[in-house]
Amino acid sequence: QVQLVESGGGLVQAGGSLRLSCAASGRTFSSYDMGWFRQAPGKEREFVAGISWNGGRTDYADSVKGRFTISRGNAKNTVYLQMISLKPEDTAVYYCAATKLASRLRADFEYDYWGQGTQVTVSS
Repeated sequence: QVQLVESGGGLVQAGGSLRLSCAASGRTFSSYDMGWFRQAPGKEREFVAGISWNGGRTDYADSVKGRFTISRGNAKNTVYLQMISLKPEDTAVYYCAATKLASRLRADFEYDYWGQGTQVTVSS
């Protein structure tokens, strides 16, 4: 069982930056692939970024490539999402997710555990 708690969301102006954190419980965090997803009002949940258990594999949605960076600190049981050059269309609730082994990091059905989400609002 893994429990995930996101933090770091907030209100920021377009062009600004935020860093989201996802703290995971459990001693086996380092064996989990991790992902970030987001859901805007009235829209379906979409993949943002993913990282494999050892950090050797990452994947990004085209809409965030070059602006967002996913990383993990296994010693701290935490995965991060650094977001720069934020746009109003990045406004959403951001969710952290975990799974033992994802054949495709961007597939939400691969993930077994989800956090409660953190709101990111980008004003124009």
